[in-house]
Amino acid sequence: MANPRPFSRYEFMIAWRYLRARRAEGGVSVMTWISLIGIALGVMALIATLAVRSGFRAEFVDTILGANAHSTLYLPPSQIRNELTEEVYAVAGVIEDYAGVAARVAALPGVLRADPVVRGQVMASAGDRSGVAEVYGLSAEDLAAIPRVADPATGYGDITAFAEGIAMGAGMARELGLGVGDMVQLISPQGAQTPFGVTPRVGSYKVVYIFSAGRYDIDRTRIYMPLEEAQSYFNRDGAVDEIQVFAAAPEAIDALTPALIEALPGSMVWTWRDASGAFLSALDIEDDVMFVILSVLVLIASMNITSGLIMLVKNKGRDIGILRTIGLTEGAVLRVFFLCGAFTGVLGTLAGVVLGVALALNVDSIMAGVNYLSGGGAWDPSVRGIYRLPAELRGIDIARAVGLSLTLSFIVTIFPARRAARMNPVEALRYE
Repeated sequence: MANPRPFSRYEFMIAWRYLRARRAEGGVSVMTWISLIGIALGVMALIATLAVRSGFRAEFVDTILGANAHSTLYLPPSQIRNELTEEVYAVAGVIEDYAGVAARVAALPGVLRADPVVRGQVMASAGDRSGVAEVYGLSAEDLAAIPRVADPATGYGDITAFAEGIAMGAGMARELGLGVGDMVQLISPQGAQTPFGVTPRVGSYKVVYIFSAGRYDIDRTRIYMPLEEAQSYFNRDGAVDEIQVFAAAPEAIDALTPALIEALPGSMVWTWRDASGAFLSALDIEDDVMFVILSVLVLIASMNITSGLIMLVKNKGRDIGILRTIGLTEGAVLRVFFLCGAFTGVLGTLAGVVLGVALALNVDSIMAGVNYLSGGGAWDPSVRGIYRLPAELRGIDIARAVGLSLTLSFIVTIFPARRAARMNPVEALRYE
């Protein structure tokens, strides 16, 4: 007993017996339970929050990459001077040799495909309803290759009949009261030139396919039109507005920018990171802030261990004196009370992991119930962009939560454990 091996079996036994406080020491038992519950709730909140933040980011990025180009190649507008009025105005640049440019881009390493696209804004109307829409003109093969649009689980109608009409987002179809097979009227302000000026171009098209890309802004505003029809409608005969590029590694899309510019000299590149980089950076900052805030909650819960151990040391003063007189060293006493706090931290952390994982796995159902009880106002897709609150459990997030909780629990036990170890056995037994 003079030189016991650190963390021997008897040290675990004594620590466990101290945690099982008798009825006369109910205060210690209550503090232990408060500490355990506090740590469990803190770890649960940390795991669930990290899972929701990871799921939200993954869903947001997936909806971006699943319905939009990873990079867009286009020509800047050119300056035109009117010889009669000396007025200078800008004309949007168009790509005339789009087939050759698309072939050169598609041949680049890391590029999956390059789609020539005509883009324009129109007013869509059906009956007494109308709305602003963004039209994408592309081939049927390119439309079928867009994952979020061509998904049969969320689409309605026949996408193979795309050449016979247009494809429309579910949000716009709902706003206009349209279904598959209905006719919609598209009005473009850039129409035909007449002696009296530019007249709007009006066309009626059949809705052959309705899609849901998983993003409110896309479903609410987007229409797909066959490429040849879009070229005729927007006065782009033999030309397109841009080349949409899809890469094998979207996260590394910036590395392709120099090669894309070489494929079309004088062009400009707009990547998905340029379009959504600010929002993704805000999400990363919010993740760090949320982790710090929830870490403080775990720290506060862990501090209850200190209170419980101080009370335990005070109640066990006589026992500490007896243990010291029979041969236990200061280190052995320190380890006994360190194990008392460590047991609480470990048990609370394990309970928090179980609760946090269960909450993360069912957060979608829980949010649906909250949304139902609140009348649909708890999750507004027009504000958040996506239709649901996803959660993605990652091993690294669980490890971060567990590591933080255990580290804080072990640190806060050192002070009361050292206090117990340094207690003078003579002073402890003087009045016994």
